[in-house]
Amino acid sequence: MKIGIYGGTFSPPHMGHVRAADEFVRSMELDKLLIIPTFVPPHKTESERVEPEMRLEMCRLAFVGEKYEISDIEIKRGGRSYTALTLDELRETYPDDELYLLCGTDMILTFDEWYRFGDIFDMCTLVYVRRESDEETEKKIEEKVSVFSEQYNARIRHISLKVTELSSSEIRLRIKMGKDISELVPNEVKGYIDTHGLYK
Repeated sequence: MKIGIYGGTFSPPHMGHVRAADEFVRSMELDKLLIIPTFVPPHKTESERVEPEMRLEMCRLAFVGEKYEISDIEIKRGGRSYTALTLDELRETYPDDELYLLCGTDMILTFDEWYRFGDIFDMCTLVYVRRESDEETEKKIEEKVSVFSEQYNARIRHISLKVTELSSSEIRLRIKMGKDISELVPNEVKGYIDTHGLYK
């Protein structure tokens, strides 16, 4: 099978996340997409004071479909959510399947700073989201991809997405200011946020 991996804090999951997930499944022709909320220690910033279980539940409400599976693998493990450790576990569960890891442009540019990044290349195909249209950024990305492919035999692909000017931090700020977020998050997620009084 072709299995995708999409990790993040998801605090909260928003329409940009959902669109990226949908395009990831479609472009890579995935059989399954694992949505993996990170575990975040309680002493971090305001956005991360939301309990991991609550972010997990919001993901269940946001990503709906037969190909989506919400995983608590990093929340159960606790501590810092290193992608390499998650892939170690997933490789045991899916030893013969193809794994595809979704990441953003900013991540591909700094991927060689990740913990055990060489092992990550060995365990999966990296798929990055290309949003930028400026030539300078495009050139930097192409240079990085070329180095990773040549030096580490990395398998790297990309998907193009229409730019979504949206971030979880902006949504949290809108909630704190009492502004409407109904068009920014799935209805079920907004209902959950309202019911539990999150981000206020």
